[in-house]
Formats: sequence, C-alpha cells, structure tokens
Amino acid sequence: MINNAYNSKIIFGIIGSGWRAEFFLRIARELPDKFEICGLVTRSKEKSKSIESIWGIKTYSTIDDLLKFTTPSFVVVSVTGNIAPSITTRLASIGIPILSETPPAPDLAGLIELNKLTKLGAKIQVAEQYHMQPMHAARIAISSSGKLGEISHVQVSFSHGYHAISILRKLLDIKFENAKISALKVTSPFVAGPGRNGLSKQETLLNAKQEIALLDFGDKSALYDFAQDQHRAFIRTNRILIRGNRGEINNKEVRYLKDFRTPIEYELIEKVTGLDGNIEGYFIKGVIGGEEWIYVNPYTSGKLSEDEIAIATCLEKMQVYVNGGPSFYSLAEASQDHYLGMMINKSILTEKTVITENQSWCLD
Repeated sequence: MINNAYNSKIIFGIIGSGWRAEFFLRIARELPDKFEICGLVTRSKEKSKSIESIWGIKTYSTIDDLLKFTTPSFVVVSVTGNIAPSITTRLASIGIPILSETPPAPDLAGLIELNKLTKLGAKIQVAEQYHMQPMHAARIAISSSGKLGEISHVQVSFSHGYHAISILRKLLDIKFENAKISALKVTSPFVAGPGRNGLSKQETLLNAKQEIALLDFGDKSALYDFAQDQHRAFIRTNRILIRGNRGEINNKEVRYLKDFRTPIEYELIEKVTGLDGNIEGYFIKGVIGGEEWIYVNPYTSGKLSEDEIAIATCLEKMQVYVNGGPSFYSLAEASQDHYLGMMINKSILTEKTVITENQSWCLD
C-alpha cells in the first residue's frame, strides 16, 4: 500500500550547501510539519558552522557519516552538474533513492551513463520544478483538459535551456519525439535587474545573449526564445503562448470555443492573500480562471515563493515515488530536455539546422 505523503512528515537529506540547497532549507523551515531535513553534507567547515547556526540543521563532512547517523527517505543531490553524476552513482550503488538537482549530468556522455543506473533499478528523479509553479501548472492543466483542442504550437520565453524545454514538452504532450531544430543567437542589451545576490549598487548595461530556436516535431512545433537574465530584469517580461485548434492561452489570457458559436474568454488570476484588507495571512492562494480554481496552493501554512511551492511539490511527489508511486519527472525526461537544449546550442554554433536522434533513455 502506498503511503500518502501529504499526511506524513517527509524526512530527507541534502548533499550540497550552495544557493539551490537553501531553497530546501527554507521550505523545511516554513513547513516543519511536512518536511524535516535529517542532515546536510558539506565539505566547507565555514558553511557547516553557518548552516548549523542559522538553520539548525546537523551537517556532516561525508556521505558515509550522513547515512551512518541518519535514515533519510531519500537524498537531494544539490551540487554542480560536473560533480552530480559521481554522487548519484555512489548513492544508487547502495540503494538510496535520489532527487537530483538540474542538470543531472553536464553532457551527453554523462547522461547516457547515468541512465544505465535506472535500468539496474536505481530510483532517481530530477527536481525540475518549473512546470509545478502555480501559473505554469494552471496553463498545463487547461492545455491537457481538451478545452483548447489539439495543441499544435507553443512559444516559451521565461527561462533558459532545459527549464523552458520541460515546459514546452509538457504543453505539447511531447515525450521523446525527434525534432528538427533551427537556432540563432543575437545580443539584446538592457539594464540589468537583481541577481542571486540582490541588486547591484549602480546601473549596469547588460549585452545579453538571446537564443531563439524553432523546434519542429512534425505535426507540432515550438518557439524557444530567451535572453540572458531576462527572468530577473525589471524591464523584461516572460511570455507563454499555447495554441490549439479550439483555443489558445496568451500569457494569462485564455480563449476557447464552447461551441463554434460561443467563444469563452477569461484571465488567469493569481490570488494572493493579505492585500486590500484581507486577513487570511500573506501567501499565494492559487490561480483562478473564470469561475473555478485552476490551481490551489497546498502549502498555505508557510510563506513560500512560486519556486518554493514548486520545489515543495517535487519533494512530496518524490516521497510518493519512493513509496512505490508513479514517476513525476524521471531521469529520462530530464536527459531529453537537457539533450534538446544541447542540440539548440549545436545549431547556434554550427549555424545549421540539426536533427535530434533517439538516445538510450528513449528506448526504455
């Protein structure tokens, strides 16, 4: 019998102490009834002291010590792509379920080797969270509902490489189909916004590299368009267009036909409490479209950003997977998205159209 992860505390470990690892730390702090970090592995003595002092999390210098003194349900591998494969391989060899950060490996050869582990029974999922963010999740829900009819084309401009590709694949309901890719790179100057460390002390003009690619899957197509640091700039906006034969979603505007005489139109509205006299608290409540909730945030007891809500969802789905439930974002999916991103880069570098080929993970 599969345990319902939503009704029990999820206990997990973390390997890594970088910027991404802090997302998991914040989620566990905000939702202590749902999540518990039993330990974190870092080789940095300075970070070890800081994490134990600020977050109250026990740290270990080695994976062996983490597993000797704790019993995590799974381990989050939150390290760089160059280091992740060796750690994932080590954990898989001793039967520890793994939730890997993106990318799970830096190149095609590394992805091929990692996917051999799943054929041997390793339980690996990847923490690709963007499709679980409230607004993206709402768009995907509507697209898969049939209201828009058959989805044939999407345009995605909100994040780089495999992150954006994971969204466009889900919107098109593409699995491992091959694509003809034509891509180019231009520069797109703009005044930079805040980075990971906040806003700079003076105005900075960024000559951003902008990648534009057309992915032709035959009867379906996608346009990928992203400029460096676009998602952090005050003066740039993200754009999503989803087109079906009976309707479309343009950013937050939904249009579809109830019947050929009756067009329906509404806006997707992200409801945030604590504003205009509301006294429920301050959190993202969900996404409303027309007369119904398209997405409802299950984590309203904590103050989480959209990204943190999505990562918390990954953690819950990982627990369900560990308990025998379905895969939610497999290593094969992550590999395909990373591979398509690499092929976009190849098209840019060679200035030629490229055609993808089935990789080993497509044949499972």
